[in-house]
Amino acid sequence: MAYTGTIVSEAEMTFMAGENVDATGNTEANHNILAYYAETFLSDLMKYDIVTHWGDLGTNKKKIFSEYAARFAAISLISYNMNGYSSRIEAEDMVNIHWARCEQIIEFLQKQDIKDYLGV
Repeated sequence: MAYTGTIVSEAEMTFMAGENVDATGNTEANHNILAYYAETFLSDLMKYDIVTHWGDLGTNKKKIFSEYAARFAAISLISYNMNGYSSRIEAEDMVNIHWARCEQIIEFLQKQDIKDYLGV
């Protein structure tokens, strides 16, 4: 199986999950699932297929989608098994930080005129 995500790399997901992420959950198969979930959610949120039109989007527009997808994946990867972190509190803090930023991104995207923002 090969990685099939479009808007986020496996490296971005792993980076956001941190160095103590459990290797049994941090797999290519799980990355594919998490990328698919994020891509679907963001496309639905924007009412525009960002995956199909990824090449048409400007570099700066792509970054916010990639960031959301990486943070979304990190939440799931960290939550999969928190035992590798120095404490459960550390893992929960990381999840909360990612969740807060995801909420900010969603709020920002919902305020945009979709066609103007994406340049479509």
